[in-house]
Amino acid sequence: MGHLEGRTAVVTGGSSGIGLAAAGRLAAEGAHVFVTGRRESELKAAVGTIGSATAVPGDISDPADLDRLYDAVRARGQGLDVLFANAATASFATLEQVTEQHFDETFRVNVRGTLFTVQKALPLLNEGASVIINLSVRADDGVESFGTYAASKAALRSFTRTWANELKGRGIRVNAISPGTIDTPAIVGIVGAENADAVKARFAAQVPLGRIGTADEVADAVAFLASDQSSFVLGANLYVDGGEKQF
Repeated sequence: MGHLEGRTAVVTGGSSGIGLAAAGRLAAEGAHVFVTGRRESELKAAVGTIGSATAVPGDISDPADLDRLYDAVRARGQGLDVLFANAATASFATLEQVTEQHFDETFRVNVRGTLFTVQKALPLLNEGASVIINLSVRADDGVESFGTYAASKAALRSFTRTWANELKGRGIRVNAISPGTIDTPAIVGIVGAENADAVKARFAAQVPLGRIGTADEVADAVAFLASDQSSFVLGANLYVDGGEKQF
């Protein structure tokens, strides 16, 4: 029997990368997982690999899509035990290059979308539920051209602390993870296929363990925070970075 047997989970951005790996890990621990994402065909294909899962296509920055997601969870009739707010967008722009569109899109998805992902889940969250926010080590390190993304993730770190304090009376634990450089399709999406190997090698050279991480390794951390094994962890930010930001 898994650590999440009989529980209900939601994973946003669940069609690939960290979200897909986390959804599969939560399902393997016994949860029924609702996954959402903007690319419907990829999302439906992902559900076939997860196990016990339901696909609800949608964009977290669209309140109507979030309502449809939680209507599906509500219809199952068992509330919500785990929320992994994972969906995000990222693109490079230096201070000189930042446009209003770049800023608004990043904060619309990463900050506004995550805020309402959690807020709209509140009526469904069972006592003892776990909310996990996906941050990034990039919020800390000042990587060039990634300032808007980093700022959005720093905002979510602040939200994590506040929400943990606000929801503790309901027995709901809010925590965050901060992945380092993880080998996912997002790298190609951000830097292009022609640059991906060089970018991976550059970041791997900065990691004490000598490599970048895998989505499955992040999923293990999500499963820990989702389960009762982390029952005394609240408001924390768990780095899954191979030591990149620890030395």
